[in-house]
Order: sequence, then C-alpha cells, then structure tokens
Amino acid sequence: MEKKFKLNPEELRPVAVGFGACLASDRITVEGSPVGFMYREEPDNEADSGWRFLSGDETDAYLNDAANFEIYDVNTIANYDPSITPQLEAPPGSEFEKPPGSERFVPVRD
Repeated sequence: MEKKFKLNPEELRPVAVGFGACLASDRITVEGSPVGFMYREEPDNEADSGWRFLSGDETDAYLNDAANFEIYDVNTIANYDPSITPQLEAPPGSEFEKPPGSERFVPVRD
C-alpha cells in the first residue's frame, strides 16, 4: 500500500538543511501528528544523522512494525514540525520530549 503523506514535496522549504538522514514514524508524516519524542543514536552510516522522530503515542505493536517508519532527510521532518530545530545539534545519546500542552522540547532525564 502506497503511503499518502501530509505534505507534498513542493511544500518543503529549507528549514534544517545539512543534517543528513533520519528515521520517522508515519504518525508524523502520514497522519500529521507533531513530533512528541526525539532521540539521537550513534549514526548507522555516513548519511545517517542518528535522529529518530516519534509522535510519542505509538503503541508497542506500532513500533515493532517496520512498515510504520521511513527514512527521510531531517529537513523533511523539520517541515512537519519546526520545533525540532533547536535540538538538532545535540550529540548522540540525547533524548527530548514535548510535555503535554507545550510547544517546546525538554531533555529527558533518566
């Protein structure tokens, strides 16, 4: 089944250029939910930024289905939710969440 994205390619603007690739949930790009949780792993390869973006309300079953995720340029996800941009320089190992009712991310503390 082909995915129908909330934004068309011609709607994308240069918001966060040069960060590389990332993994994002269809809850963001297909269903239109804002990013609610973002974390950065060590990159898998030279093109990978290490960033992973989730709405934050995905179920375990949803997370375990690889069909619910795609690889994108970080700029694409920044077009869906520009509030991610202040955190993009954070190092691998960083995690951020957006508290309910907030428009800003805060670091996740263990």
